[in-house]
Amino acid sequence: MSAASTVSSPGETFTASRWTRGNLFFPIRIVVTPLHVSRVKPRLFGTNEESIAISQVASVGITTGIIWSQIRIDSTGGADPITSHGHRKRDAIRIRELIESHQAGRESAAGRQ
Repeated sequence: MSAASTVSSPGETFTASRWTRGNLFFPIRIVVTPLHVSRVKPRLFGTNEESIAISQVASVGITTGIIWSQIRIDSTGGADPITSHGHRKRDAIRIRELIESHQAGRESAAGRQ
């Protein structure tokens, strides 16, 4: 099995590989929408979700290994960063590109007002 990304109507969802530590039964998903970026960790009963507004994202760091990448999304508010491991390199790059394009879209929209 491999990490798969799927497109949903409000944004894009990127699922970590089941072959990585902690993702065998309940793989972590990163969801990027024009308004926020979320880390969704399913559990046996329910989910654990962390979210940062796109306007509050300070930086996106990608650490690549031989096969998998780790993503770290820092916020400007000083809250704990969103981290996730077990993503393909191209998915990690796509997450960063989406966040940057959503931020650029918000900045240009604010400039028009």
